[in-house]
Amino acid sequence: MPEWTGGRNYNLKNYSTQNDLSSLEKTFTQGTLRDKKETQYGKMVFRCEVCLASFKLFERLRKHQRVHSGENPFKCDICQASFSQSGYLKSHLRTHIGEKPFKCDICEASFCQSGTLKIHLRTHSGEITFKCDICQASFRESGTLKRHLRTHSGEKPFKCDICEAIFSRSGTLKGHLRTHSAEKPFKCDFCEASFKWSETLKSHLRTHSGENPFKCDICEANFSRSGTLKRHLRIHSGEKTFKCDICQAIFSRSGHLKRHLTTHSGEKPFNVFKCDICQAIFSQSGNLNRHLRTHSGEKPFKCDICEASFIECKNLKIHLRTHSGEKPFKCDICQASFSRSFNLKSHLRTHTGEKPFKCDLCWASFKWSGLLKTHLRTHSGERTFKCDICEASFSQSGHLKMHLRTHSGEKTFKCDICHTSFRHSQTLKSHLRTHSGEKPFKYM
Repeated sequence: MPEWTGGRNYNLKNYSTQNDLSSLEKTFTQGTLRDKKETQYGKMVFRCEVCLASFKLFERLRKHQRVHSGENPFKCDICQASFSQSGYLKSHLRTHIGEKPFKCDICEASFCQSGTLKIHLRTHSGEITFKCDICQASFRESGTLKRHLRTHSGEKPFKCDICEAIFSRSGTLKGHLRTHSAEKPFKCDFCEASFKWSETLKSHLRTHSGENPFKCDICEANFSRSGTLKRHLRIHSGEKTFKCDICQAIFSRSGHLKRHLTTHSGEKPFNVFKCDICQAIFSQSGNLNRHLRTHSGEKPFKCDICEASFIECKNLKIHLRTHSGEKPFKCDICQASFSRSFNLKSHLRTHTGEKPFKCDLCWASFKWSGLLKTHLRTHSGERTFKCDICEASFSQSGHLKMHLRTHSGEKTFKCDICHTSFRHSQTLKSHLRTHSGEKPFKYM
């Protein structure tokens, strides 16, 4: 509360004698009078009891006190953001309507707030007014310096009342609180997706515009997010920076490590999203939404060229390379190129000889998971590929495809020398030896 709540300004010019001043002292406390004397001609001062800041007008003190109380009575009808002062709300509304009335006379950049323009002008003047006494870093804003100093002190004054997490910035706390409330105030005008943070919305909008400003210098792949590029670069470097303290396993992504740790603790992620149809569990709501399309058959992402449709935007992006012929992923050893990073990763095993997929029954190992899956059928006896004509069954789709040629009479493999044709590539290979005279099999 202020020290004086009369709501009026008193001017000491009206008190011409010492007796008049003594009379005034009886009305106010000695401290209050001293404050009045410190201002020009004794104008009334209203002081905040929390931080002792003083104001000439009671209305300004009342606005200031919202800093301590956290009261934000002015709300945005569009995104529900709230503010302590009507002026802040007015400035905020310009972010929705796109109004930028404050223009730079030098480069014609425009801004929503006069303060932002003032800060921008320092980029032209080179003025850097606020310096850190510890590391000599310099800043154009006093608030930025104040936040920077917390990196030295380790101070984190903003605490979450729900989970007691602490933060060095009030904005970070505000964003964190949305993880508890599930509030998503930032909405996409194209597809009505909503997000907790403005930066996430900004990244999402690139999926509509097709903008990919972050480029890989090694394979020239493009990405819509800097974080995605950073993760992609680990494919080239092989870097795995996230280590499990329990079993020493290492991972290229923090999310993979986080999921791995649940195998030790047996815990489920604190944010669990369950599919009501098949009971599958996901750590993110977006992953659940994509999964639900596998049940509904919905494929909202359509190719404008051939009208193929896909469940996920990234699958459409990969598909478009079949039309453009783009193959951004290149092998450094043989210069082979691929449209998908996964295909490059699999291809590299032909050079390294790596066979990470092992059979638990006979210890055979394979370069690709698909080969292991096919091999396991030799143990189970499973023959899932059946001929509709004679009901013969096979463990591999390729074997069924070759078998069907016995019914159709198709002979697709032709000899370039005598033009004889064959049903199987292996038969053609054997036939060619009759022309070359090659006899690779020796009697022992």
